[in-house]
Amino acid sequence: MTAYLRRLGYAVNGKRVRRLMRLMGIQAIYPRRSSSAPGKGHKRYPYLLRNLPITHVNQVWSADITYVPLLRGFMYLVAVIDWHSRFVLAWQLSNTLDGRFCLDALRQALSKGRPKIFNTDQGAQFTADAFTACLLAANIQVSMDGRALENVFCERPFHCCHSVHVQLLVGCGRRQSALLPERTCNE
Repeated sequence: MTAYLRRLGYAVNGKRVRRLMRLMGIQAIYPRRSSSAPGKGHKRYPYLLRNLPITHVNQVWSADITYVPLLRGFMYLVAVIDWHSRFVLAWQLSNTLDGRFCLDALRQALSKGRPKIFNTDQGAQFTADAFTACLLAANIQVSMDGRALENVFCERPFHCCHSVHVQLLVGCGRRQSALLPERTCNE
């Protein structure tokens, strides 16, 4: 905001802008730093994948959330991935971190098959009763790691996603999204 006001010709100090924004209740919109905190009262499950060899498709699926930067803001992206084939089974976009889009992606993936184990981090979206109940109703074991480092199979497609420019184009009075690849990701 300070840089914007300075471009408009106002001589402002960053501390004053922060103070006035706080007084007026104005906050910047940006991706949250830690989206892996469990919700209050949500059950955490043990990590089941330590020293487990992944030998076949539908043995272990995983889900993770990242954000996709746009020209004006960002969106959250959740993906469900099979660990053996590294195939993205389902994905959903949302402009909020509520759990509905994660549950939609899970249901979309479950329409294609059933894993023995489903692994996530301990984020509130994945520890929510609706999410875990959907897994348990399908007789799927729930595995949760305490660190994001264990979800490396989800991180790779997200890296590819971040290497693609996502721009919001405004034309003909309506908005439309367009993916403009900077480079391809065949790794």
